[in-house]
Amino acid sequence: MSIDTDRMRNIGISAHIDSGKTTLSERILFYSKKIHAIHEVRGKDGVGATMDHMELERERGITIQSAATQVNWKDYTINLIDTPGHVDFTIEVERSLRVLDGAVLVLCAVGGVQSQSITVDRQLKRYNVPRIAFVNKCDRTGANPFKVRIQLREKLGLNAVMIQIPIGLEDKHEGIVDLVTMKAVYFDGAQGETLRHAEIPAHLKDDAVKYREELLDAVSMFSDELAEKFLSGETISEDVIYTAIRKGTLAEQFVPVMLGSAYKFKGIQPLLDGVTHFLPNPAEVKNYALNLDKDEEKIELSADEKSPTVALGFKLEDGQYGQITYVRVYQGKIKKGEELVNTRSRKKFKVGRLVRMHADSMEDISEGSPGDIVALFGIDCASGDTFCGGGLNYAMTSMFVPSPVISLAITPKDKKSADQMAKALNRFTKEDPTFQTYVDPESNQCIIKGMGELHLEVYIERMRREYKCEVETGMPQVAYREAITQKAEFNYTHRKQTGGAGQYGRVAGYMEPFADGDYDFVDLIKGGSIPTEYVPSCDKGFKEAVKKGSLIGFPIVNIRCVINDGQSHPVDSSDIAFQSAAIGAFREAYSKAKPCILEPIMKVSVEGPTEFQGNIFGSINQRRGIILSSVEDGHFSRVEAEVPLSEMFGYSTALRSLTQGKAEFTMEFEKYSKVPQSVSEELIKDANSADKKRKEK
Repeated sequence: MSIDTDRMRNIGISAHIDSGKTTLSERILFYSKKIHAIHEVRGKDGVGATMDHMELERERGITIQSAATQVNWKDYTINLIDTPGHVDFTIEVERSLRVLDGAVLVLCAVGGVQSQSITVDRQLKRYNVPRIAFVNKCDRTGANPFKVRIQLREKLGLNAVMIQIPIGLEDKHEGIVDLVTMKAVYFDGAQGETLRHAEIPAHLKDDAVKYREELLDAVSMFSDELAEKFLSGETISEDVIYTAIRKGTLAEQFVPVMLGSAYKFKGIQPLLDGVTHFLPNPAEVKNYALNLDKDEEKIELSADEKSPTVALGFKLEDGQYGQITYVRVYQGKIKKGEELVNTRSRKKFKVGRLVRMHADSMEDISEGSPGDIVALFGIDCASGDTFCGGGLNYAMTSMFVPSPVISLAITPKDKKSADQMAKALNRFTKEDPTFQTYVDPESNQCIIKGMGELHLEVYIERMRREYKCEVETGMPQVAYREAITQKAEFNYTHRKQTGGAGQYGRVAGYMEPFADGDYDFVDLIKGGSIPTEYVPSCDKGFKEAVKKGSLIGFPIVNIRCVINDGQSHPVDSSDIAFQSAAIGAFREAYSKAKPCILEPIMKVSVEGPTEFQGNIFGSINQRRGIILSSVEDGHFSRVEAEVPLSEMFGYSTALRSLTQGKAEFTMEFEKYSKVPQSVSEELIKDANSADKKRKEK
């Protein structure tokens, strides 16, 4: 059964941690008849939320197992894609946003715009995703949706306008006033399933008129017909208002603000109507692919069933029946039995079983149309691969993948765990490009790398639970780098004579700091003093040398190597001789170029009650942090700082004890910068003693 694209919506629910995202998803599933009983997220009934059916959900606070579930609302089909809230899982958010057409930005009526809301909004803007704001938790003490609307304007720069106002707040929250229809809406029945439309309560009439005027004034920008009627005082039909709001929302110049309380069953059905009224269908969103045959030229895709297929595998998962690949179809159709090509690996495959997912259950289907989100079984691919049909060679986009900043040594406790660990690592690295693993050639240990402590903790915990694999972890290691601080010249001759042909090569030039990248090689040889065929050998030698610095053995970055002279021998010069000469030249000059150690600096955002602000400042200063800003908002304050990653280990425990468990923090990688002299000496001392021990062994 193919679905009418006009009546399809692909939406995600994004929010700050603990704004009530999963509760909201649960209510949406209930009202759209997807589930027949509502379970609480906190799981007091022993069942837990439908979208959170994996034990690890509690720790992760995001839904791991469900990438997309499909619900029907009135005669619309809505694909609900869950997006995680935590910065360590950046890649999950990036991926989800890649396949969304619209988003619901959930905010807490008390907390308002928090640090994570800002991060999420930045990502929505990067992918040009239109959004509706939903102010949740209007039943909580201190709830103020009007204040949240002001924050949306000031902190996120969004043109946010109320299209509903609350009937009572905190424990008196009864319902909402719809400013388009000018009716009060109440949610009757034990679970708010019966909507009752009534006259606006007398004490709210003036407010409703005032906010409606504001709304009409704001949307008149997007409709000439509405502007004319508004100015001449004529009655404006609901359809005209809806069309204008939709136009502004799709152009990302208007954000409708809706409100309610998911926990108390209020405001969800109007929000679903809002999704169908204001957010785009797949055909209204411009999607581009890169043509790999034409030097990655941008090509606009059309949501047309008859065009050749282009689809993106945006998430992998290991289910009980093998690997499941979630796929968003952008162009053409995916049909059972059809042959497609994975443009990254250039491998062809046949579409076997095709299903549509609903949290943890699935239904078999025979085809997926443009805009659809479906899942394929048993395909060998990595996350972010593009699948094409009809001889196309497109890639959907080079997704932004940040480099890991923290590593940890892990060793299995026994032989059985070792086998299971290999399986687990193989699967996790495929699923998540920011999680990497390798074996250290010197210590022979298995090293895992990721985006933060929580990131690695989650994967170790998943090995334990899903693969019954017990591992011991070493000390977390920070990905330091080395760099030079001044220019230094080299002039090095490599000579080696061992019976028969010898090796000879002389390389001269200089190295200097280079700000625009990790490594740069410049060839200024004139008059053939180094034959052309050996110039790449010098580059190869330098590349080998920057892999390991002499201070603490970490890679060297931000360096430019320039060769301007040299000498060769008609018999004894060779590729290997010039590689060795370049390595020797590099080592000779490196110590003269005043090398220094760089460390990763994290952007840290700590949120907590204002009474603990002094403790939070102290905890950051102790960790060599630089406080960038602090914002107080009533009883709540947020501190932004830059702190070296090496000082952030165990910070979550320290922060909890300093703030009675009331503060939370998020961090993401910001930049590399020079370590202070005292720390540098300590690191060099540790590196030398580790070297000594290794040699003694």
